[in-house]
Amino acid sequence: MHAGSHFRIRTFLYWTRRNILWLTILAVIPTVLYALLDFHWLAIPWQPVALVGTAAAFIAGFKNTQTYNRSWEARKIWGAIINDSRTWGLMVKDFIVKENITKEELHPIHKRIIYRHFAWLTALRFQLRKPEAWENTNKSYFKEFRKHYSVPEWETNLEDIMRPFLTEKDLQYVLKKKNRATQLLSLQSADLRELRGEKLIDAYPYVSLEGLLKEFFTHQGKAERIKKFPYPRQFASINMFFIRLFSLLLPFGMLDEFAQLGDYGVWLTIPFSVLVGWVFTSLEQVGESTENPFEGGANDIPMAALSRTIEIDLREMLEETDLPPAVTPVNEILM
Repeated sequence: MHAGSHFRIRTFLYWTRRNILWLTILAVIPTVLYALLDFHWLAIPWQPVALVGTAAAFIAGFKNTQTYNRSWEARKIWGAIINDSRTWGLMVKDFIVKENITKEELHPIHKRIIYRHFAWLTALRFQLRKPEAWENTNKSYFKEFRKHYSVPEWETNLEDIMRPFLTEKDLQYVLKKKNRATQLLSLQSADLRELRGEKLIDAYPYVSLEGLLKEFFTHQGKAERIKKFPYPRQFASINMFFIRLFSLLLPFGMLDEFAQLGDYGVWLTIPFSVLVGWVFTSLEQVGESTENPFEGGANDIPMAALSRTIEIDLREMLEETDLPPAVTPVNEILM
């Protein structure tokens, strides 16, 4: 997630420079042929170009709206995880109680359950960062921009991160599973059932805690739905085809229009076709970089930062003072 007020223009130009390069080549070739070699037959009427541009603008606007909705839904899911995690910590502390057992004796139980929740957050974000075939991690602009920030889930080891939160038995059990986040919630449920059998949780609080586990399953399922189901490829493809077709036709449609301005007016075809084409290709690239909010891009949901916020809040509920630092932006990118 970009944590600044806006992307700087030089950053955006650097990010889209490949589009600018091929748009310039597309504009220079027909303009040179038209102006220097009198290939006036290259010029085409502006009306069909405008019609293609209208279709491209419509489909680009549709795509950007839908990809933003995917990103915003992902942010709402993690916002709900934050709220329910705080509720989880509060309920674990206040509902797992028993007469004649001191707060100090209950503390290890509270810590075990809350720390296992930290492990669930860790496992979930690692699963959501796993690359998929339709994501943009193989794109050149993605790889180059990755030099400006780091993705914690790609640069750390899951086992090392989860080890402080779990017993060795639980850790080895979870690592053998495919969907580790699911199995951690299953362990939480089994633990609550044992505590209920030991009369450490009354009936109504037990039902409430199990209901909160159900909410965590729901949040996880919603995030997995976004991760595993891409923005429909037919819409993504037609958006790319329309914009590239429009960018290709654009200089041919501008030749006669600018030639009417005088002997050298035709040369204005180059900057203006590049400018208009850049607007459309940038719209396409922005939509593309927004459609997968868990892929590790600069516009992603900052899951590591949000997980750390939850961890700090719940550790304070446990009266801990040795707290981990909050995750801070790197070059204005927060992950």
